[in-house]
This record gives sequence, structure tokens and C-alpha cells, in this order.
Amino acid sequence: MRIWVDCTAAAHPLVLRPLIERFTADGHEVVVTARSYGQTEGILDLLGIPYQSFGEHGGAGKVGKVTALAGRSAALYRWTRKQEFDLALAHGSVDASLVSRALGIPLAQMNDYEFAGRQRKIAFRAAALVLAPEAIPVPAMEAAGARPDRLFRYAGLKEDYYLADFEPDPELIPSLGIEGDPVVVVVRPPPETSEYHADNPLYEAVIQRLAGATGTVSVVIPRTDAQRERLNALAAPSLIVPDQAIDAQSLIAYADLVVSAGGTMNREAVALGTPVYTIFAGRMGAVDEELISEGRLEVLRDASEIDLRKREAPVGPLSPRDPGPLAEAILRIAR
Repeated sequence: MRIWVDCTAAAHPLVLRPLIERFTADGHEVVVTARSYGQTEGILDLLGIPYQSFGEHGGAGKVGKVTALAGRSAALYRWTRKQEFDLALAHGSVDASLVSRALGIPLAQMNDYEFAGRQRKIAFRAAALVLAPEAIPVPAMEAAGARPDRLFRYAGLKEDYYLADFEPDPELIPSLGIEGDPVVVVVRPPPETSEYHADNPLYEAVIQRLAGATGTVSVVIPRTDAQRERLNALAAPSLIVPDQAIDAQSLIAYADLVVSAGGTMNREAVALGTPVYTIFAGRMGAVDEELISEGRLEVLRDASEIDLRKREAPVGPLSPRDPGPLAEAILRIAR
């Protein structure tokens, strides 16, 4: 079977890696495409996953988004119609949805956030199968465009599946130039170019607090070049801003704290047992609501409330789960 996998954001190579490996091990041919956005291509390189790149992100404006979507989808269509794929897989890729629907390729979409608006509705309605956590109620998924008869609900977090075989690299921290034994904080900025993004002044307050904190080193992993440039302009010795994709999961595993305005990095911290604050400014999804109610994810209201202290050594994935059932459910739609 020939399987097409499309990665359009930095989290997608991480989430889809175990499925790509499972398909390949079972004798299927997997071809990966990527969008030039953030660290998507860099993480694919880091993971050693070959790919072909098509198009780039259209920015925060609606006109730019539509133009970029049309251009990338057209390029993918011209390429894909010659490939004879039996199956497609993505994590919310609208481009893959449009191309798969046009060419009659069965498409599986993964996602764990139900409030991304039109983006999700297009992706879910085109899919033959939508994989989502059990924490998201079926009516919420249906409202987002996923038909109940095409829904595969899995237990736990998506991070439990792709981190199941994870072993943190002890060389990651020193490779960033961190010496001694400071409090290590990982920060993820807001998804400023996403449809579901809301203004987030708390993020700026967090950066100012951490930039002036003594005995602390904060590694900020920007989503865009613009975010990187603003951070570098601060010239704060206590802030480290990597200029390329890094093994963020090892960083989180060895960090003392994570403060994130996104979703995936929050849940990676939860899965690895690292204390984590969410400063997400959009509508909170059901997965994070459940983690908050369980006390595994804390909402930060004010930057002054950040508790900067050392923690015990990392313990690795807390609830590893076999991605096999997810892979089998995806393969069934092509069979």
C-alpha cells in the first residue's frame, strides 16, 4: 500500500512518526510531504524522516491564508495525481483534505482540539476517519465537522502514543550551553498565525519575568522567525532562543518547568511528568479542561505567580500507549 502523510506544523512529524514507522515496518510505502512553516521541516530532519516540501504558511491574515492554501493545494494536486496513493494521513491539514477529496484518496485526520473553526470543519468533513481523544465529547466533534460514524476515539493523550518509546537525551541540556544547576524553564509562545489565536499579553509578561529572574535559564522555542527576532532583540542572558529545531521532548523531560501558550507542548510536559503552566488565550479544549480538572495542568493567571524551583529527576513517559490500534484503524479505511 502507498500511503501519503502531510505535515503542515511542527507538532505533526512528532505525532505521526510512530505511525509512519509502523506502516513502514509492515511493508507499506510511506511518502511524506511538508509545508515550510516554523520548525516543521527542521523536526522532520531531526527525526530522519525524508520528505518533499510544498508551499509555506500564509501568515496571520485571511487573504494570505487563502492564497497560500490555494497555491499549496494546487501544487500538491498536480503532484499527488501521479502518485497512485491508496491512503492519506494528516493532523488537520486542509491541503490534504482538499487534494484527497478531489482525487478520491481515503483520508485519516488526527486532531485533539475541537475549536479551530473553519480549518477543522474542512479537514474533518473530507476525512474517511477522524482520530480524536475520548476526552472530547462526540457532540463537540460532530459540531466541528466529524461525523460520529467516522470517528475513532482513543484513550489518553496523543502524546502518550508518540512518546511511548521516548528516551530523553541527557546531552541536550549541556548542548544548549546551560552550565551549573539553574532552574530550567521551557517556554512556547502563542500560535500567532493560527485562526484560533487570541491576543496574549500574559506571554509578554512571562518573558519579562523570566528575563529578569536570577538563577534561572529559560529556553524559548519560537514558532516563527518574527517571534525569534523579538526575543533576540531583548538580549537577555537568561533567555536562550535556539536558531534551529531541537529535541524539545528531551528538553522538557529535563526541565524544571514548562510555560506554554500552545497545546502540544503542555501535554508533552504532562505526559513526561514535568510541572506545566498553560497561558493559552484561546477557547480551552476538552483535553486541557480535563487535565486542569485533574490537577495535571495549571492555568497561569499572572506572571508573578510562576513558581521557579528545582524538581526531582525525570521519570520518562508516565502513561505510554501502543500506537498499534491507531495504525490499524487508519489502514482499515483503505482496505
